[in-house]
Amino acid sequence: MSFNILLIQLVLFSCVFSLVRRPRLPQGWIAVSSGILAVLGITVLLIPDLAGWISGGLWGLLVLLPLLGFTQVNRLFYQERYQAARRLSLGLRWLHPADGWWEYPDILRGLELGQQGRMAEAETILNHYGASSRPTGRIATALLYRLGARWDELLFWIRRNWSEELIVQDAVLGMYYLRSLGETGDLNGLIQGLEQFEHRLEKSNDGISLNLVRMIAFAFSGHPDQVRQFFHSSSLGIYSRDVRQFWIATAELAAGHEAAREQLQTLQHRCEPATRNAIEWRLTHPLPNPRRELTPLSRQILAQLETTIQQETRYGGHMTGASPKPYATYALIGLNLVVFGLEIALGGSENLDTLYRMGALVPEDVLAGEWWRLIAATFLHYGVVHLLANMLGLWILGGFVERTLGIGKFLLCYFFSGIGSMVAITILGILANVPDLIGVGASGAIMGLLGVMAAILLKGWRREKARLRPNDCDWWC
Repeated sequence: MSFNILLIQLVLFSCVFSLVRRPRLPQGWIAVSSGILAVLGITVLLIPDLAGWISGGLWGLLVLLPLLGFTQVNRLFYQERYQAARRLSLGLRWLHPADGWWEYPDILRGLELGQQGRMAEAETILNHYGASSRPTGRIATALLYRLGARWDELLFWIRRNWSEELIVQDAVLGMYYLRSLGETGDLNGLIQGLEQFEHRLEKSNDGISLNLVRMIAFAFSGHPDQVRQFFHSSSLGIYSRDVRQFWIATAELAAGHEAAREQLQTLQHRCEPATRNAIEWRLTHPLPNPRRELTPLSRQILAQLETTIQQETRYGGHMTGASPKPYATYALIGLNLVVFGLEIALGGSENLDTLYRMGALVPEDVLAGEWWRLIAATFLHYGVVHLLANMLGLWILGGFVERTLGIGKFLLCYFFSGIGSMVAITILGILANVPDLIGVGASGAIMGLLGVMAAILLKGWRREKARLRPNDCDWWC
């Protein structure tokens, strides 16, 4: 199967998938998908040999690149590198200016100014967007309170303006609400609110947000070891060293270890202004004693949560949202390399007789009952360039998909895409009356992973719609 045909399939699948989910997607994505699909249809009719390249190029520029780019913006945000995040988003917003993306650099500029201690200028920018009724306005208002560590005012604002039902449904409001409860001393409110909020996050498959809200609950409940585990074994490890130390010291302080106060004072001298304000609040507002304050119900919820995390670690191999090494991806790359070595040893990777003996796809042979060729052909490659191109794609895409979906679902996607592409070649070969063509390579599987990655990123973006990041917690910690 040519790369042009694979690109046509990828673009067709991705755009149709977006249009099918039209009621749940912002209008900007609908317009982009419809436009690319129209270009695909026109080029298939007029210049079919270039249809995949043209429509695939547009798809990469207007869909994949913005999604990957804003994922990197999120990463920079986690690390509190607001200036770098803003500069990157300035370029990205031109690729997809609809659905609120145009505002992101300005909000990041406000955070950058706050980080530099220019709080008045930061407040001017965030207040401007805070007047908006869009989700961006809620984010800007919450960020404004967070920069100044004005947790009591934030709690009052949320309770005054939003219903309890909306607080649970909106992850940004919900997590700001829960943290405000902890910061203002309502420990039982935090723990019992977490139980409701957890169900919402589990349904949305938002592992980072789920880990964050769990970590904060354990911090205010005085469990420093559990907090360390979250930063060591889950996706929260991406946060800056100062943020990690702040929450570990918070947990130590809640556990009654007064030495943590000195740690916070030391951290206060070197951290950025927002964290400095958070430390000032922490030092001037004593935390409640969990041993005295927690009710039996709250203790039961925490105990159940600890059990849940232990099960996730034991049976899932890592905590929810963690990023383990993509061992299945490495194994597939290794297997492809071993098979390529056998090709060379048995006669050469560009020798058609050798490829045929090892299981290359031939439509007439598949129809004759040699179904095993559908699998074997995905591990064979014609020449070094073919192998390296596919292995590079597998290394880049496979790690992302495996970390997100887990080994089982990743392998299912890989083999379903690879075997599916071989079935498609078989059908096309018969319909085109070329039953003796030979097909090899993992290209179909790689293109399938590319489509899965795009779907994952699009789902994350769609879940937050006009928010900067795919996970609600990004604005939060």
